[in-house]
Amino acid sequence: MEIIAALFLEHLEMRQAEGGTARLDLSGVHFSLNAPGQFPVTIQPHLMVLLRCPVDHQGLAALEVTFHSDGEPMGVRNVQPVSVEPGKFGYNLVQATVELAGPMTIEAHCRVDTGAVTTVPLTVLEESPQ
Repeated sequence: MEIIAALFLEHLEMRQAEGGTARLDLSGVHFSLNAPGQFPVTIQPHLMVLLRCPVDHQGLAALEVTFHSDGEPMGVRNVQPVSVEPGKFGYNLVQATVELAGPMTIEAHCRVDTGAVTTVPLTVLEESPQ
């Protein structure tokens, strides 16, 4: 099983299109956000991980997401089982709670089992004055 894409987003909707094919409507895809108030802050970004399962795969695996800053682990880790029908695509949503002392770029390191790591950056900015 492999990761096709991983994105921070605000909303995901799955629907059937003509002929019974599936569509994923993604909105609010972002790579930065304003902190929700004064630092230190706690954020709960939503990460969508799109997966592909080869036809010769069993269809079960583990998705691991760890968060890093300046190349160092932040102690935030999410591991969940994933099930994708062989020969098909699937997705998993990951929501983590991340505490930040100040503005910074964090990275979500995503991998399936012991596979390659897909890195997704998220820059958290200081809230703009009104």
